[in-house]
Amino acid sequence: MQPEVKIISKDILSDNWYTLYKVTYEYKGRNNRWQTQSREAYDRGNGAAILLYNPATGNVILTRQFRLPSYINGNSSGMLIEACAGLLDENNPEECIRRETEEETGFRIGNVRKAFDAYMSPGSVTEILHMFVAEYSPEMKINGGGGLEEEQEEIEVLELPINQAMAMIESGEIKDGKTIMLLQYVKLHGLL
Repeated sequence: MQPEVKIISKDILSDNWYTLYKVTYEYKGRNNRWQTQSREAYDRGNGAAILLYNPATGNVILTRQFRLPSYINGNSSGMLIEACAGLLDENNPEECIRRETEEETGFRIGNVRKAFDAYMSPGSVTEILHMFVAEYSPEMKINGGGGLEEEQEEIEVLELPINQAMAMIESGEIKDGKTIMLLQYVKLHGLL
């Protein structure tokens, strides 16, 4: 059943880093009654993420970097282990992830495989992530990675056996949703 929704107002609460909206709308519920609701939605654009995997070694490439929201929410170091990812900006998802892969990991990848799309926090964030996987090998390494200085990125590149990465989910060392989903995708599809 397609819900009926009427936007009444959309006010900008903040436009500092990205845009935080307060949206007031009418929603027709299952009981056929209209109700007015108000929610905040954070619009940061859409993104793409990728998990690089090496069938010859059974390894994956991940990154580690400081994430302020995780620090604020009790992660004492603020460091998160993640799959490579970035915002689309003006690029299509595949162009974006190729660019981000070179910037963050230092690998220039060949073929990429679209895995799936996912909303990561649909109750408050508009972003949809386009998820990819791609094979890598040592000869694809063109630089050290680490991100862009002008974007204040300080990214550590990690090469880990897939079984170690899966164990890190169980131990709580990997808590990032996109990374967990991509690691599980690689395992479920027998890529490693």
